[in-house]
Amino acid sequence: MNAEAKQPSPELFFDTLIAYQRTAAIRAAVELEIFTAIAEGNTRASEIAERCGAAERGARILCDYLTLNGFLTKQDGHYGLTQESALFLNKQSPAYVGAAVEFLTSPMVTEGFDLLTDAVRKGGAAKGEAATTTPENPVWVKFARGMAPLMQPAAQAIAEMVDAQADQPLKVLDIAAGHGAFGIAFAKRNSAARIYAVDWAPVLEVAGENAVAAGVADRHHKISGSAFEVDFGNDYDIVLITNFLHHFDVQTNESLLKKVKAALKKGGRAVALEFIPNDDRVTPPNAAAFSLTMLAGTPAGDAYTFREIERMFADAGFSKSEMRELPPLQRVVISVA
Repeated sequence: MNAEAKQPSPELFFDTLIAYQRTAAIRAAVELEIFTAIAEGNTRASEIAERCGAAERGARILCDYLTLNGFLTKQDGHYGLTQESALFLNKQSPAYVGAAVEFLTSPMVTEGFDLLTDAVRKGGAAKGEAATTTPENPVWVKFARGMAPLMQPAAQAIAEMVDAQADQPLKVLDIAAGHGAFGIAFAKRNSAARIYAVDWAPVLEVAGENAVAAGVADRHHKISGSAFEVDFGNDYDIVLITNFLHHFDVQTNESLLKKVKAALKKGGRAVALEFIPNDDRVTPPNAAAFSLTMLAGTPAGDAYTFREIERMFADAGFSKSEMRELPPLQRVVISVA
């Protein structure tokens, strides 16, 4: 027997069982503004504690834990930011994404995982009334306020991908607009683009605020209500369906896509942003793992493969679909009406 062969270990099991501690630590650090404090020059535990309104012992233990997990560095009693923490977790950074904590760790999102055993038995969210697909679920206001910074790079990339020249008038429908970042990116890139955002009224208030901040409010219009029920209008050049199809079963999606096709001009394009696993459903890891999020939080949603999404669009009457990569986590499907 090879003495150097790796012996079986329960380490993965134990690390997974206590993974909630990592979530709690990063949430506490964001709420206390630990990363911002260090960026301001407070590098010792005593200085961080004073800046953040915390006990020195508490600040030291939390910062040590963040160091162990790769969020901070430590040398001679001084803490420092990693490149990623400086960019994404310092509130003074234009790329700050810490606000996403409020949505991603919201009880409305996490409670489905407390009942995951029941969800597996049932094949969908254990408590239907708690599913994120329930009408006017307040979790989507949290989403709109917290996730916009995280979505900005993807929104800009899609606008560049779909409207490369940005020199022609565009009528754009933004379904489940949320924070509005995707439609707003088109409006900022193309001064002749008009955006029509669909979502629940409280969520559209957030999108409207973001449109004002972006200087495109005069070309950003609201359609309040359910995407399955409201009148979209017609003659759209582009329909954006971002992070939406994964919430629903195939039949429901095909019904929506037929409605989308009817709203598009001939030759118009539907643009879907999704977590799309490969056919093996275990690669790439982040996209494949998203199926579990849908199992815990929706009655029948899933992370669909490109073959499945392509079939949905085809059954809804679209002529062709293509998939493009959008690193690091997602993929885009562009379908022609």
